[in-house]
Amino acid sequence: MLLLLLVHVVVAAAASPLHRRLGTRVFWFCALAPGAAVVWLVMNAGELLDDGAITRTVEWVPELGLEMTFRADAFSWLMVVLIAGIGIGVFAYSTSYFHARPDLGRFAAVLTVFAGAMLGLVLADNLLLLYVFWELTSVTSYLLVGFDDRDGSARAAARQALLITAGGGLAMLAGFVLIGQSAGTYSISQIAADPPSDTSTAVGLVLVLIGAFAKSAQMPLHAWLPGAMAAPTPVSAYLHSATMVKAGVYLIARLAPIFAASITVWRPTVEIVGATTLILAGWKALRQTDLKLLLAYGTVSQLGMLVLVLGVGEPELVTAGVALLVAHALFKASLFLVVGAVDHEAGSRDIRELSGLRRAMPVTFGLAVVAVASMAGVVPLAGFVAKEKALDALLHTSVTGGAFLVTAFVVGAAFTFAYGARFLWGAFGDRPDAAHAATAKVHDPPAAMLAPPVVLVALTILGGLFAGMYTSVVEPAATALDPESDGISLVLWPGFHTALYLSLVSIAAGVALFAVRTPFERFQNRIAVGPSPAVVFEQIVRGMTRTAGRITAIVQNGSLPVYLAVILLTLVLAPTVALGSSIDLSTDTPWAESLLQTVVCAFVIIGSVAVARIRRRFAAVLALGATGFAVAVLFVIQGAPDLALTQLLIETLTLVVLVLVFRQLPERFPAVPWRLGRGLRLLVAAGVGVFVTVMAMTAATARRAPPVSNAHLEQAYPEGGGENVVNVILTDFRALDTLGEVAVIAVAAVGIASLVGAGSRIAREVHS
Repeated sequence: MLLLLLVHVVVAAAASPLHRRLGTRVFWFCALAPGAAVVWLVMNAGELLDDGAITRTVEWVPELGLEMTFRADAFSWLMVVLIAGIGIGVFAYSTSYFHARPDLGRFAAVLTVFAGAMLGLVLADNLLLLYVFWELTSVTSYLLVGFDDRDGSARAAARQALLITAGGGLAMLAGFVLIGQSAGTYSISQIAADPPSDTSTAVGLVLVLIGAFAKSAQMPLHAWLPGAMAAPTPVSAYLHSATMVKAGVYLIARLAPIFAASITVWRPTVEIVGATTLILAGWKALRQTDLKLLLAYGTVSQLGMLVLVLGVGEPELVTAGVALLVAHALFKASLFLVVGAVDHEAGSRDIRELSGLRRAMPVTFGLAVVAVASMAGVVPLAGFVAKEKALDALLHTSVTGGAFLVTAFVVGAAFTFAYGARFLWGAFGDRPDAAHAATAKVHDPPAAMLAPPVVLVALTILGGLFAGMYTSVVEPAATALDPESDGISLVLWPGFHTALYLSLVSIAAGVALFAVRTPFERFQNRIAVGPSPAVVFEQIVRGMTRTAGRITAIVQNGSLPVYLAVILLTLVLAPTVALGSSIDLSTDTPWAESLLQTVVCAFVIIGSVAVARIRRRFAAVLALGATGFAVAVLFVIQGAPDLALTQLLIETLTLVVLVLVFRQLPERFPAVPWRLGRGLRLLVAAGVGVFVTVMAMTAATARRAPPVSNAHLEQAYPEGGGENVVNVILTDFRALDTLGEVAVIAVAAVGIASLVGAGSRIAREVHS
């Protein structure tokens, strides 16, 4: 598995140089990476589809429990099938879709890296490792959506996609940490074997769901997906229908059988969010005039359906959800590729400008009809098999709110049929007033562009006609998620039952909605109120930018006292909670061990106050030096003459340097108006002083383990051959540290000597 990821990295690294020689054929070279994944799938299909699992671990920092663990089971195998299989089709499609341009090699490389990141995401068995690949898909998506960086709309769409998905990812990371700490492990398979159920886990799961909803474009975090349609069509077909947007669905599918029954907040959250997204996004799809935007809102709606079905976590619904996931990847990728073909040949994807393409592009039209029929759940296609299974499972579910789920599913299915019909009518219907009516120049695209949707549509047909074959792929994947799903099969014709009747009701409602499309669209426009999600997002970004500017103007205003106040307050406030909980005031700790020690400490305090109060620079330097020399005396009292000698040397050198520097400055410190009031400055100073004092007392009384100095005393003579423990520590136990410190002192000495020499030369030149 790690080798598969390395193959993607190597291919991506070679793509850009090879593009200079291969041109658009570089996509054939990049197809080798998902092709290697297909070979791996074939080699391991028998073991994985037979309830087996393959685990590979690469240790990173074993002492901290950090490792890269990859685990493949039947569900991972199915996800890799979609990622690699559709990836090969998208790379093949791109060879004819793109025209020659100098940055195409970079695009192919990033697309290959994205494919590798998705493989890592679905194969990762460690939550933190999964997060790494999760964010890598966000970064590569940003680069792919903003591929045409000269287009302002593409840059804005890429930024929006990155901020929403990466922001959700940060929430998800916090959730992973809470879950991992509660479970005592970050291994997904180990968490599934013994799932925690405390409050910390519940909070963590809510945060994880936020990340999953952002990635899978669930409302209200959906605005980035329609905006991402600014990307080239192969990106839309691959990232935004078949793979990246499935990442959130994949994570929900993994976690639902584990936590849905034990964490009470899980099911209501996924049910409400999924149902809302299913209905509202389908409603919005009926207003779109751009074919890609229509499919984008349709994708958001279908993702809501997947979240609703897979999020419940019951065995029947798990099987139905996996079947829906496969069917959706097949028909939605096909439809995006069809839109790319229409745009490539007709020069537009606006339904108000297209007309008569069903005669000019008969093969493309036929592919679109089958894909739309599967999306709408028409017999005998894979979409019908999956939809009937899901609807029947919802009718028999025992979870609270089953009637609500069934109603939402039926309403969403009606919208799906209606916007599917709108897609076919808009792309291939006849409209005499259209600006881009079919001409002799418009025809079906080249074979390289037709082959991928042909294969996907063929699989859609086979999945419906041969439901047993469909079951042989779906059932092991569902069983890997929930062992109780074992034995649940898919059938093409379940007979006349309630689910079929409700399906017919949804189709009839969809036909009615399409029949009254014009007045219904006017009705939608009339009741539409408030700003769009994209506008809301931009307002939020602008508000955050303004707020950041105001905060920066306060804390980064060029005032040294303000900077010091921020740093010192952070020093005081950050560890206060932990310090307050660990201090033990009942411990009998002496304030001083002798009168001489008290006198020296008092001298240090007086010198420190004098440094802050004296207005003459030279006098302040002397007071500062006196404070340092007093600390050296304190070291002597405590029996550390070597430290005292070091302190004396450093203080002397510092005093000399400051005197040399201050000779070139005015005699007195300037009267600078303080931005911070006197009272606030005193408060900060007092707070820091109290904090440091309490910190020192706590550190002195907090030891629970034997001091390490005992080991140094025992090993100094036999191991280091020295009777002075401090010398042995410096020259043997911590020799590298000492070498580094000597190097720092040498560099500082050279720097000071250079500055003094340069100053002398400048002075001589001025006088001469």
